Amino acid sequence: MPQWRREHPMTWLPLESKMFLSAAYDAKQRILYLRFRSGDVYRYFQFSQDDYEQFVNAESRGRHFLSNIRDCFSYERMAKLQVA
Repeated sequence: MPQWRREHPMTWLPLESKMFLSAAYDAKQRILYLRFRSGDVYRYFQFSQDDYEQFVNAESRGRHFLSNIRDCFSYERMAKLQVA
């Protein structure tokens, strides 16, 4: 198991999305984790609880991501996972 998963266990929320498989949010660290359909996992920093709720409740999470998250938050690519 990767070090970051041992240090920050979270519950991943499955998403019905053409872009994402799942999301997780670490409220203490204010980090959004997104697992893309490609298998890539990214984390977005300084992400508020309100931002997370807006994303999860968005009519289109893909459009919300493109307009309100991508290019708006610092991020880091975490891993490339095999998509089953």
